[in-house]
Amino acid sequence: MSVAAPAVPARAARSGQLTSTGTLLRFALRRDRVLIPVWVAVNALMVLSMPGTLKGLYDTPAARADLVGQLATNPSLRAMVGPLFGDSIGALTAWRAGVYAGLLAAVTSLLVVVRHTRDEEESGRQELISSARVGRRAPLTAALLAAAVANGVLALLIAGGLAGQGGAGALATGLGIAGVGMVFATMTAIVVQLTESARLARGLTSAVLGAAFVLRAAGDAATDDGSSVLTWLSPLGWLENVRPYADERWWVLLLLVAATAVQGAVAYVLAGRRDLGMSFLPTRPGPAAGRLGSTGALAWRLQRGSVLGWSIGFFVAGVVYGGLADGATDLVGDNAKAREIFQRMGGHAALTDAFLSAMVGMMGLVAALYIVSAVLRLAGEETSGRTEPVLANAVGRLRWAAGHLVIAFGGAALIMVVASLGFMVGFGGKPGPILGACLVQLPAVWVIGGIAVLLYGVLPRGAMAAWAVAGVTLLIGWVGPALNVPRLVLDLSPFGHLPKLPGGEMQWTPVLVLTVLAAALVAGGLAGLRKRDMSG
Repeated sequence: MSVAAPAVPARAARSGQLTSTGTLLRFALRRDRVLIPVWVAVNALMVLSMPGTLKGLYDTPAARADLVGQLATNPSLRAMVGPLFGDSIGALTAWRAGVYAGLLAAVTSLLVVVRHTRDEEESGRQELISSARVGRRAPLTAALLAAAVANGVLALLIAGGLAGQGGAGALATGLGIAGVGMVFATMTAIVVQLTESARLARGLTSAVLGAAFVLRAAGDAATDDGSSVLTWLSPLGWLENVRPYADERWWVLLLLVAATAVQGAVAYVLAGRRDLGMSFLPTRPGPAAGRLGSTGALAWRLQRGSVLGWSIGFFVAGVVYGGLADGATDLVGDNAKAREIFQRMGGHAALTDAFLSAMVGMMGLVAALYIVSAVLRLAGEETSGRTEPVLANAVGRLRWAAGHLVIAFGGAALIMVVASLGFMVGFGGKPGPILGACLVQLPAVWVIGGIAVLLYGVLPRGAMAAWAVAGVTLLIGWVGPALNVPRLVLDLSPFGHLPKLPGGEMQWTPVLVLTVLAAALVAGGLAGLRKRDMSG
């Protein structure tokens, strides 16, 4: 069994609707020569780092058996990482990394498919390309094949890297994670036919991905063997029910293959029934109520759905992680190595405070993804041609950009505040320490946003490299403490310099330095934007 793009209807192939697919695929891979390798590497390294870490944490069969027993009675932890089906190092690796690797594969596929379909139509490039000898369904096919290449390489890396734990389990893990990626690639291919903007396509597919995680979490909290109906309603639930290293259920992979094939076929049918640039759910011509009297109001109108979605997600995550604090203390127990990892992530405080600090830090890392997407909204507006009529009025470039940057940087602050509310609901306790811990993440988040602004302003063609920066930051933050990497590596991430709150001592110097650095990066990006030509 292999990971591949959905089969193309024979009629489409015979009628020349796939003409130039190979050329478009090579072009897509060339454009994504940074984004795809970085995200695939981050995902693969996250998975492949787990066996060594887990072997150090649970170095005896008795310790691993005890972990299995604790998971069976701890629904909160099952909601976060899923049930555990075996006590081998391979089974623990699939349990600990599987769901989150599937999420990252889905996000990578989402970005790739939208970038090479709806983004191209919005910018007008697809119309130019389609005027040549290019088949009607060639762009969609090339986008799905690019996603298939990314997921296929990921499957090979994971299967090869985990082969030492057992060949069958390694193959099941790699194919399962890549299969989830392809399910969401073809799901995105459907969504881009329904929506008229890349922004909405990303938002809707991300919402479906979030719903899949919630369904899986709710199902796993209800049962300890992955048998809940809610778990089976989610592709992420299918992934964990493949059960690598625990009498693999190979037939579950057929669900991923079937979903990929059916969704791909639907996407091809829809693609053949709409005009270029159009959609089945057209965007409204203007606001139903109110007025857009400023660039800030326009930016808010464009990004409010994204801010709302991220806020809801952060609140729910805060509730879940806050509720896990006491359970994590019970799970770690007397395991000194597990306690050491939490303290490297969350500081040398009481274990509960260290766990909360580590989870807040994770939320900060994810907030970096939000700020990159919000900043790059500027690039989307520019390449789509919508910026030109705005700037044709009495609106300067800096004023136009400022509207979006206020939403990006202010929105990051908002979602971290909302996350703190979630932690308070889930954990309780005094609100001040949790709120402070969430807010102290902002300077590092803003530095990542500042890098995105600088890239967009100075090197607009390389603005997508901001995703690579965010991916590397995620890798350092997620995997670095578990592998006990040198401090020099951890310091490459701005998050590595933040004080560990709650429980740790507040240090204002790194917070102020990071804030000034973020401001300097934004200023540099705006200076570049002011001087360069607009693509229009």
